[in-house]
Amino acid sequence: MRRLWIPAGLVVLVAALVMVFSLNSYYVYVLANVALIAIVGVGLNVLIGLTGQISFGHVGFYAIGAYTVAILTSQAGWSFWPAWLAGALVSTLAGLLLALPALRVKGPYLAMITIAFSFIVQHAVIEMEALTGGQNGIMGIAAPALAADWSIEQTVAVIALLTLATTLAAYALLARGTWGAAMRAVKDSETAAESVGLGPLVIKTVAFMVSAGLAGLAGGLFAPLSGFVTPDTFSFMQSILFVLVVVVGGAGSVIGPVLGAVILGLLPELLATLEAYRLLFFGGLLLVVLLVAPNGLMGLVSGLRRHRPRAGAVPADAATAVAVRARHGLALKGLTMRFGGVRAVDDLSMTVPPGAVTSLIGPNGAGKTTVLNMVSGFYPPTEGRFALGEQPLAAGRAFRIARHGVARTYQTSQLFDTLTVADNVALAACRGKLGGLLGARRFLAPEARDRAASLLAFCGYRGALDIPASQLPHVDRRLVEIARALAMDPDALLLDEPAAGLSREDTDRLADLLRAIADAGVAVMVVEHDMELVMKVSDQVVVLDTGRLLAAGESETVRADPAVRRAYLGEDLDQARPVADRPARGGPEWLGVNRLVAGYGAEPVLHEVSLKVREGEMVALLGANGAGKSTLMRALAGLHPVQAGGVHLDGRALERMPAEAIVNQGLVLVPEGRQVFPELSVQDNIRLGAFLCPQDREVRLEEMFERFPRLRERRHQRAGLLSGGEQQMLAVARGLMSRPRVLLLDEPSLGLAPKIIDELFTALDRLRREDMTIVLVDQMAALALSLADRAYVIEGGRVMAEGTAKEIAASPELADAYLGAG
Repeated sequence: MRRLWIPAGLVVLVAALVMVFSLNSYYVYVLANVALIAIVGVGLNVLIGLTGQISFGHVGFYAIGAYTVAILTSQAGWSFWPAWLAGALVSTLAGLLLALPALRVKGPYLAMITIAFSFIVQHAVIEMEALTGGQNGIMGIAAPALAADWSIEQTVAVIALLTLATTLAAYALLARGTWGAAMRAVKDSETAAESVGLGPLVIKTVAFMVSAGLAGLAGGLFAPLSGFVTPDTFSFMQSILFVLVVVVGGAGSVIGPVLGAVILGLLPELLATLEAYRLLFFGGLLLVVLLVAPNGLMGLVSGLRRHRPRAGAVPADAATAVAVRARHGLALKGLTMRFGGVRAVDDLSMTVPPGAVTSLIGPNGAGKTTVLNMVSGFYPPTEGRFALGEQPLAAGRAFRIARHGVARTYQTSQLFDTLTVADNVALAACRGKLGGLLGARRFLAPEARDRAASLLAFCGYRGALDIPASQLPHVDRRLVEIARALAMDPDALLLDEPAAGLSREDTDRLADLLRAIADAGVAVMVVEHDMELVMKVSDQVVVLDTGRLLAAGESETVRADPAVRRAYLGEDLDQARPVADRPARGGPEWLGVNRLVAGYGAEPVLHEVSLKVREGEMVALLGANGAGKSTLMRALAGLHPVQAGGVHLDGRALERMPAEAIVNQGLVLVPEGRQVFPELSVQDNIRLGAFLCPQDREVRLEEMFERFPRLRERRHQRAGLLSGGEQQMLAVARGLMSRPRVLLLDEPSLGLAPKIIDELFTALDRLRREDMTIVLVDQMAALALSLADRAYVIEGGRVMAEGTAKEIAASPELADAYLGAG
């Protein structure tokens, strides 16, 4: 199909050139103007379509190009051709000067900066009257000459059309080359782009400069076409038009800006006889186009085409895709990371030897991911240093650290979704070396494709190589991300929860893969909550607790360490709150869950979970991180869809109800992480809990202040300024204001100091004594069991044990769930 674009484009170009010499001068002027708008659109397509940056200030670069030509030809005596080149160069330089500060911000802030730039240019032209003529503008602009009998309009139209054809060809080379892939990668995920050695700021700056240069090139042609330039010619509305050209035509496509320019350039002329209604028709047509084709006209055409992916064959050299060689390990010395007054990591020293798997484990909030972020360069350590072998690594330079040989993956897979599977891996193999802007097609070379296919097969990926990564299921995303990291031929590989969301069968295959990677000499560092995987695959296990090194050694040694058991199970609080042998409640079943299935993709997280909660009972749900506890709580509250099974409250089915209706039935969730409304006061947060039952709201507000006296002292304070413990109390109080029949508490002790935890659980004990029905999820198992009547142990999305709190506290399944089977 692509081979047809070149002859089709040549036919359109020839047809346009024929029209230049067959239409009257006015229509030739319109045609030339459409071509100029298309040139600016091609430049903006580099910015918007490839890097995802929005600029509403490109009329400023258009004006710079036009005024440069006008000034040099009318006042300095230059001919048109060098003046035109100078206009493009000045615009490119202006793009560089604007990009360096502007591209450090994102989203609406970048758009606001570019808008300000366009106004600055317009007003500078007005104020610099001696040079630009002020409001009167500049006349007497020298025009280019190609043939003696051609009019100015015909000459400029021919130049504009040939320039447009050249820029389209250049855009096609750029978009399909290594630089285009790198720009799309930055658009999809700047974090992941740095992890494969790409410098996002450099890549976005180059895109901005190219875009600005093309706008200046078009502006330099506009000056002789119009014969004069004035500030009013370059209004902000012209910038809006340039952006709409890309959006309507289709961002990221080669031909999209041309279609957009034809529509938006010719539409005003077609509606010239309806002057009073022209804007109405113009806006209405744009609205229809954007509603029918939100990705532009070319996006609509692409959506109609059927793409049949080709499954990748397993290469013969897949088993040896990762070269076996001597590599360097990681050494961490005194690493400390502070966020304000909080020490996320405190004086951590450890080694990650080559050719071995080192697992970094610990409870929630232990600082594990923070360690990975420091070692991979995303967080500069407050104190300490780290090195790869004998080479110290510069802190806070993620893409430079990646180029030195430290690769990583993420908790949530961060693939380049608009690139194909093979492109993801092949781009990483470049390690940030992109080559020339238009001629760089290194990642498309046959040897790069073969290596990508071998690495994907080595990691166990058996799907199509030419489909966008956005279409991959969860399991395949994990495998492609690991293959992409291995494409850099790293010395050290950092993996953040690679088994999250995987089935047991997939996890077993992942264990074999990690061993194969280590056997190739790579220093593998894994942060993982699947303790069975950790105990099976690790040569060394390092345990963190509140940012400090708690234990290190072989799997069985660490598993039996009393300090590790205290950190995971909360056994240090067991003496203060012993597990009571309470008699079973005899009330009716209040909340029932029957064979519940839920998940985030093709593979469920919850596998036919069933449980019962009686009236007035406190039930604890226990298990390691990633077991599915929070997913279960969100599914019960209606915040996550249920795939199969049922939930009922006092005999009423809830699984198909929206979340607000479930709250109205009396099932209320206090979510993990508190999630208070930070800009509202404490008392307004609590009042919002009574939104569905406002009767006696103020009376109940005072009851909450009596239950949590700390909140009374801060009732008029913004909730975002409260401490973590105070925010947790506020979240519980807000939940109680909804008059719950069952209160779901998700990790209430997470991130709190022991004194605050004791105070919070005293309040929860009071609720239990008042016969409030509570389902409690908490990482501190011993503390949760000290309050609970009964408990369930969940592992891998399945209920592994159930019984009274006393029975579960003594059961081997509890320790196995947190620390892996012995």
